[in-house]
Amino acid sequence: MPQLDARLPKGMRDFLPQEVIRREYVIGVITEVFQTFGFEPIYTPTLELLETLLGKGGEEADKLIFHAQHPGGKEALALRYDLTVPLARYVAMHEHDLTFPFRRYHIAPVWRGDRPQKGRYREFYQCDVDIVGVASMAADAEIISLLVTALGRLGFADFTVHINNRKILTGIGVYAGVPDVQLGDLYRSIDKLDKIGLEGVRRELVESGIADDAIGRMMDLLQWREGGLATLSRVREPLRGIAIAQEGITELEQLADYLGALNVPADKVTIDLAMVRGLGYYTGPVFETVITKPDNLGSVTGGGRYDGLVGMFRKESLPTTGSSLGIERIIDLMDLLNLYPPGLSSTVVQVLVTVFGEATQAASLALANELRAAGIRTEAYMIPNRAIGKQVQYADRKGARVVAFLGEDEIKAGVVKFKRLRDGLEIAVPRAEAAQAVRRLLTE
Repeated sequence: MPQLDARLPKGMRDFLPQEVIRREYVIGVITEVFQTFGFEPIYTPTLELLETLLGKGGEEADKLIFHAQHPGGKEALALRYDLTVPLARYVAMHEHDLTFPFRRYHIAPVWRGDRPQKGRYREFYQCDVDIVGVASMAADAEIISLLVTALGRLGFADFTVHINNRKILTGIGVYAGVPDVQLGDLYRSIDKLDKIGLEGVRRELVESGIADDAIGRMMDLLQWREGGLATLSRVREPLRGIAIAQEGITELEQLADYLGALNVPADKVTIDLAMVRGLGYYTGPVFETVITKPDNLGSVTGGGRYDGLVGMFRKESLPTTGSSLGIERIIDLMDLLNLYPPGLSSTVVQVLVTVFGEATQAASLALANELRAAGIRTEAYMIPNRAIGKQVQYADRKGARVVAFLGEDEIKAGVVKFKRLRDGLEIAVPRAEAAQAVRRLLTE
């Protein structure tokens, strides 16, 4: 058999055991928060019909999709590139089995044909949470409160949730006098405000062919881009004759009231009129979270209200709001800031049971089985002719916390010896007390 190069496709990754343990810790904390807020888990298949995935994004979505056609298959299939379109399809297919309002979370891998770069991969996990069937801004406030809670539980202290409303953005376009066909250019330029500044946005809009007077009116509003309710008060008057803008302002005022009721700290949220979520299906409030220290990985959550998406699959749509947590970016930042708890191990193994030779291997296996039955994560060493010192080194490198010794002398005496690697503490206990002794060593 010819030898193959051991390599991966670009944008794909392997994970070492200690990396998987850290990932599972992050996902575990977030899952606990989801369930604390009353969200239910769902599962959807990796493959969807191509027509399902293209229903939302058309040509733009097609650029992201990995096609997965079975030879001779009659259905065009593709790997899902997000978890939102599958949710819309899921709700339409199972609406008679669901209880509305429907609160779901879904944590699973997705695939995109993006150009790989730092913090951006072709295969990655998405972590979505959504409320289906609630038009009230209370649902949007619940999502934002959940995001703040999850990031706080993970140890992040310096972050801000930026909130805007697509209706206000539409109203700004109307106020400025920007034709509908140029609104896309307008939004794309506004979205770059943090990177290129007001003058940079102005230059881009001029290059896009937007009239100078329209640019000037828009700039007058964007100078108040970020703040609390005062921002909404300032723009309400200039936009007073534009119904959709007034509706968006009222929605954000209601959202702010609900955030107060949920005790979301005021310093964790800001109204940001220059925040533009890129996906075109958003219909109301939009929000994304930026880690402020450090800021090299950008936003770590993004979402908003999309009341029309479920309507792709049923006669009447359902109001829906939700968010994605950027698990990959969150994990990168957890590594950078060392936010993992001190006791988080690099291995699942708590105890390594050594083996003194062929004659004692069965006894070592029996001890390992007893410890496992007591709920202690235990590995039995499997190479009986390896020196005991080498076995202890193996346990230390692996990250096991306790080593068990059961040689012929211990078997005759009916005892087990244990050594805690952290401080070298050694004890000998009767065989019947082995599990209790290990628990003490692990907790003291």
